Amino acid sequence: MQIKFSAEPTGDAIAYLCYEGDKGVEFAADLDKPGESAIRRAIAAGSFKGGAGQVVEILAPEWSDASRVLALGVGKKSAASDLGWQKAAAALVKRVLLGGAKSLAIVGAPDRGVAAHLALGARLAGYRFDQYRLNLKAEKKPTLTTVSIVTDSAAGARADYAPLAAKAEGVEFARDLVSEPPNVLHPESYADRIQELTELGLEIEVLDVAAMTKLGMGSLLGVGQGSVRGSRLVVMKWMGAKDKKSAPVAFVGKGVTFDTGGISLKPGPGMQDMKGDMGGSAAVAGAMISIAKRKAKANVVGLVGLVENMPDGNAQRPGDIVRAAAGKTIEIQNTDAEGRLVLCDVLWYAQKKFHPKAMIDLATLTGAIIISLGNEHAGLFSNNDDLAAKLTAAGKVEGEPVWRLPLGAGYDKQIDSDVADMRNIGNAGNAGSITAAQFLQRFVDEGRAWAHLDIAGTAWKPGNDNPLEPTWATGWGVRILDRLIADNYED
Repeated sequence: MQIKFSAEPTGDAIAYLCYEGDKGVEFAADLDKPGESAIRRAIAAGSFKGGAGQVVEILAPEWSDASRVLALGVGKKSAASDLGWQKAAAALVKRVLLGGAKSLAIVGAPDRGVAAHLALGARLAGYRFDQYRLNLKAEKKPTLTTVSIVTDSAAGARADYAPLAAKAEGVEFARDLVSEPPNVLHPESYADRIQELTELGLEIEVLDVAAMTKLGMGSLLGVGQGSVRGSRLVVMKWMGAKDKKSAPVAFVGKGVTFDTGGISLKPGPGMQDMKGDMGGSAAVAGAMISIAKRKAKANVVGLVGLVENMPDGNAQRPGDIVRAAAGKTIEIQNTDAEGRLVLCDVLWYAQKKFHPKAMIDLATLTGAIIISLGNEHAGLFSNNDDLAAKLTAAGKVEGEPVWRLPLGAGYDKQIDSDVADMRNIGNAGNAGSITAAQFLQRFVDEGRAWAHLDIAGTAWKPGNDNPLEPTWATGWGVRILDRLIADNYED
């Protein structure tokens, strides 16, 4: 979808922003008398009050050259926020996307910054993953190709939109990755796709099975040994700070491109969704795109462990003991608790190689977090109150909220093993998300600021009613990570 900024409203559809006022609907921009009168009649005929995301539509109005005119509610003026503007524009685009209009103009942005956020919302709402829908019926195909934001400062709005467009590109990349079928996106092809990002200025390094074997990554490699696809560890580096040698922030992502559960096989119904079990790695890759595109003045490294967990004659078994690169042994009690086995070796490598000032991992790690938080919040676990507060603030601004859960010695005891240094699951049905985080914490160096985001409930959402997101792959994580860097770690 093309995003434009213009001084005059032209298009097949024109939308006017409206506020919810104590004495009725208030228009954000002046309308001529016939136009305002017609819209107010339409408003009076329904329940439109200017609430956030509300839309009223007039088809073929005689007083306008547009084929349709819409009033778009943005809520109370006093409660306006960047995220609110984005959601309002997104709701509008979702309304118009399939309706026949090819171009849409949005009128009433009070300033250039608001215009930029309206543009971001419109772009995110226009996202589609239709690559494999080769025979889609005409009525299900989007007709809208251009959204124009009307503003007195088009040049300024374009400048404000540039970093937001970088963020949108990262989100779209992450959504594409999570949506790809597993026969297309596997560890090898995924690594190849990331290598193409060198054109953005990212430094990319790929470790194959031989390189990881040499490093002693028995935990990660154990997960992938049942697949015919070789596992990969991919490193993305952006050194944008003035001091290129200063310690970076590290993002670590779980990239299980398909998770059958291995020998501990998952039930068949719903298993197709396990193509999205690499949502954490997609968020990291998308965030690195955003950071590079807007040339962030920070040193950031993104590391993703890419594996496929398959049942095979060579697959690891419950009862196996593997040795992680950190020199710790792990008793495998369930091969479906595989994400933590991937992450622990990548966390070790991130610390050994880069000595980061802060380290955040993201993973679709546990079904237990969905039981706890549903699809509304990601679970946050951290050994550092300051880092946890920064992530919470970033998530609130970006519409990617997190909820902090506890860590503690009592939970940690659950993963002690009688035959190895630890086991890969805690007691069945007992604090599963917390014990998974406790497992990861055992691989975090003393004094290292670390946070773990369990995004199993947010990386994909069936029946999603957030207008900024599609029905399935959300790209969750790109925005919170980009905001974390922008607000806290740039020169």
